[in-house]
Amino acid sequence: MAITMTSSPFDLDGATWVSVSRRLITVRVWICLISLGIPLLAGIVLGVVFGGWLWIVPGVIALLLAWLLWLVPRQVPAIGYAELDDELAIRKGIMFRTLTLVPYGRMQYIEVDAGPVAHKNGIATITLHTASASSDAEIPGVPEAEASRLRDRLTRRSESMLAGL
Repeated sequence: MAITMTSSPFDLDGATWVSVSRRLITVRVWICLISLGIPLLAGIVLGVVFGGWLWIVPGVIALLLAWLLWLVPRQVPAIGYAELDDELAIRKGIMFRTLTLVPYGRMQYIEVDAGPVAHKNGIATITLHTASASSDAEIPGVPEAEASRLRDRLTRRSESMLAGL
């Protein structure tokens, strides 16, 4: 007798998933270009000045940059969150998938932040802090207006769940 699985451990019954903003792709691409572009240019200068085996450095950096520029547009659509009755679900990943469930009653505080590139693109990151440092979760790429609304909703829900303890 064969056992067939009808659902994945990453599927939640009744969950309505909200995807993060596609502007997160632009932000992550810019961060990759800035953080790897400068070392790439420095490596090219070293290669021109000293030549020889130093050309390996910009070659490796260029390969890493190309890999990240290919990977980022595939990663971002896989990030999403769902507000369930008792907890917030956060999913990430395509090949290496992660599903994090954060009970509202365990949330201590919710932080919203945006770096300069993210702010220019109108998105923010929501970080959920719990009593356990290892269980903190974050949702990157949330539009700023939605991040503010989500922060307020999660704060209200976490306070109401704590009141029941």
